[in-house]
Amino acid sequence: MTFPSSIKIEGVSIPTANFIGGEWQEASSTFVDYSPIDSHLLAEMPASGPVEVNAAVEAARSAFPEWARLTPQQRAKPLLKMAEIIRERNDSLAAVETEDTGTILLGNKKRVIKRAAYNLEFFANKALEIQGRSIESETVINTVRYDPSGVAALITPWNAPFMLSTWKVGPALAAGNTVVLKPPEWAPLSCSLLAEMSLEAGIPPGVLNVVHGIGEEAGAALVSNPLVSRVSFTGSTETGRQIASTAAANLVPVSCELGGKSPFIVFDDADLELASKEIAVQFHNAGEVCLAGTRLLVQSSIAKELEERVVKAVEALPVGNPRLLSTRVGPLITKEHFERVDGFVKRAIQEGARAMIGGGPHQQGGLYYSPTILTDVAQDSEIVQNEVFGPVLTWQLFSEEEEAVELANGTRYGLAAMVFTTDAARARRVAEQLVAGTVWVNCFFIRDLAAPFGGSRISGIGREGGTWSFDFYCDVKNIATRIGTLK
Repeated sequence: MTFPSSIKIEGVSIPTANFIGGEWQEASSTFVDYSPIDSHLLAEMPASGPVEVNAAVEAARSAFPEWARLTPQQRAKPLLKMAEIIRERNDSLAAVETEDTGTILLGNKKRVIKRAAYNLEFFANKALEIQGRSIESETVINTVRYDPSGVAALITPWNAPFMLSTWKVGPALAAGNTVVLKPPEWAPLSCSLLAEMSLEAGIPPGVLNVVHGIGEEAGAALVSNPLVSRVSFTGSTETGRQIASTAAANLVPVSCELGGKSPFIVFDDADLELASKEIAVQFHNAGEVCLAGTRLLVQSSIAKELEERVVKAVEALPVGNPRLLSTRVGPLITKEHFERVDGFVKRAIQEGARAMIGGGPHQQGGLYYSPTILTDVAQDSEIVQNEVFGPVLTWQLFSEEEEAVELANGTRYGLAAMVFTTDAARARRVAEQLVAGTVWVNCFFIRDLAAPFGGSRISGIGREGGTWSFDFYCDVKNIATRIGTLK
């Protein structure tokens, strides 16, 4: 396929244009995209504004009636084809994602891209199950329908743009909506490949549109467009507030998965080998994972033993070129973000924190930051209370279960939590008290697509996954028919 403009990564041609109404279109201005691996220029991308965004929304709105009229089975066919194409191109997609985001190639090849295919497959099939549910009462039969809502605006983050795009695109399209996808400006390339694959899979023109641009310009124009019926956003709490406020003017429902400052609680009866390994996993992808357990809460009686195990596990993590399958910690996404992370660490140390391990830029240079654990931190300190979004954890001690719960719930966030214990009763008690959308017990990052996912407090609004995605992307309608009145 030829594009109006494109680049090549690992032999893969990637369009550097907007995808509107089934056609590749340039914009009047551009922005630059650099690889975080070594800061080399990857591409010039369209810096879309209201003109391009409005054109994409109009294309989606025009395509909506025909797509919405299709049965779930008919909509599932091209979505399943897209999933098949993604699986066929797993390795090349992984290479592109690594080059653009700096996330490790091993994770992209073995898990992330495969999960993207499964996202589309799962929601295409899930849509076949939800229609026609009946609820009977004494006088009427209630028939519940999930009707398409219209144009869905989908805004994805830069740490896993391809996978998280399919997490949103899958249910939105399966529900019968049409989509305008706004990729992250710091890592936009794989979303253009998603647009290309939609054509190959037979998605009709206008059903999936991809518009690149800076968030303050393209994103703001998309969220404020009065033809948009749903907005789904994954990203920072600050941006989420702005998006929710803008969408509220049009009374448009918003689903936001936002920042996290998740507690990782280790009790004295825990499997310390398992806990230490999972703590080391929090540093994968340079800690740029919203769900990461960044606040280590450790029972005092095991603190010394666990510290020895954790330091050993973290020191063993290979930091370096994410293109190598042996690497576990790659670079941060941009110089701006690198300086933000380093600023958090420097201020914490100035305030009395001690680096148990790491504590500054890595000897690799560039955008690589050392896996860092800071101890001697106060509960009300900036480093404990605010999201860093880098390879930086804090270490706090507790004596009793009640204190662990109090510390765990002692921030404004509520995205996730991890509890490590072998006591079933304690696991249940603590999990029930934690303010979090997801609580993992003796594990981390296991996401069943049938389960609800989202954040509490300032970590988000709403839940997606399983039928919860269709509750959001659809207008849920009840048809109440009086019993015995129809022939």
